Amino acid sequence: MQETQAHKGEVFRDLHTAEGIFVMPNAWNAGSACMLESAGFPAIGTTSAGIAFCLGLPDYESVLSRDAALEETQRISMAVNVPVSADAENGYGHEPEEVAESIRLFAAAGAVGASIEDFSASFGDTLYDRSHAVDRIRAAKEAAESLGFPFTLTARSECYLINHPEPFKESVIRANLYREVGADCLYVPGVKDAETIASLVSEIDGPINVVMGLAGNPLSVSELKALGVKRVSIGGSLTRATFGMIRRAAEEIRDHGTFKFAAEQVPDEELCRFFSARIGKSGGAGT
Repeated sequence: MQETQAHKGEVFRDLHTAEGIFVMPNAWNAGSACMLESAGFPAIGTTSAGIAFCLGLPDYESVLSRDAALEETQRISMAVNVPVSADAENGYGHEPEEVAESIRLFAAAGAVGASIEDFSASFGDTLYDRSHAVDRIRAAKEAAESLGFPFTLTARSECYLINHPEPFKESVIRANLYREVGADCLYVPGVKDAETIASLVSEIDGPINVVMGLAGNPLSVSELKALGVKRVSIGGSLTRATFGMIRRAAEEIRDHGTFKFAAEQVPDEELCRFFSARIGKSGGAGT
């Protein structure tokens, strides 16, 4: 039975306030979302990078259109019964009202949460200044509160990814400002070491998301829990791993004329049974 969006919103909100940690892996299409849900994860995020790659596009700002991201978000949301949080990039616009509109559109596509970045390559290739960044998150929160169901807003501070001269200090200032205007979860991508993560958890007044699966990120979920992290995502890493398998298989066929890669595949019959069993339970990936 398809869970209502309101129920999903409540579940996702409560995951951020309950004790402990949870993992929210990122899907790029309905099939990957179904696989992740079947593994027992309580929520799924989308990945704009993964969606772009699977459309044959680079992960560059403005290349993946908002419409394309919305279409895939809707397919993912309709395919699963767990909450879905959308990767809304920079809100697909610089002005607060544009960010607010994106929140409404991703909610209409079935998402019960979204993340908003405070950096834009097309806005001087730098962070939005603090006051403007805060206005954008405030507008996003106001839009979320107008929806009539819980919608979890994640505010991202991109300082580490753009090599800010004082990334820790600026990330803490920005994250706390975003929290003051209503952000439900704070996310500082690009941090890899336990010491910095622990310091962020200590200095930021709100639930913290950390991304794993990147090179140089050896921390386990249990270690992140001990550091006080609330939510763990994996970004586009699973998509990239999938493309890695495709490249290795293609090279094997080309260079050796063999098909050993096939030993790792899920049999067709098993996949058909898996997806057939889901039709009607989650609304079906094609509806």
